[in-house]
Amino acid sequence: MNDSWKALLVKFVMTFVFAWLTFGLIDRNGMTMVLLLSVAVTILNYIVGDLYALRTSGNLVASVTNGLLGALLAYMADILSAAFATTGTALAAFAGLLIIGEYVFHLRLLGAEKARSR
Repeated sequence: MNDSWKALLVKFVMTFVFAWLTFGLIDRNGMTMVLLLSVAVTILNYIVGDLYALRTSGNLVASVTNGLLGALLAYMADILSAAFATTGTALAAFAGLLIIGEYVFHLRLLGAEKARSR
């Protein structure tokens, strides 16, 4: 498995754990909806946060973007699906966890890129 796929897998697992803690445990949503949301958030955050914002605006902007996009996607899932419900507390916790997690993830990602380029 190459490094890009490993990084994407780590990003997915991190997102899933944060989604399960917030939307599974706090809001009592089922595992299927948490899993689907995690996949969608991972893909969106990879495209917008990692491929665009991280390269153009830096780690902090990319991390905040990822956190807000994740919370926005969860809120949209709440509006569009009767099988998923969330609260402001869970949305804020999810966004906060994503911001912190993505910031650390990006630091490791950027460090690994620097090490490879030497």
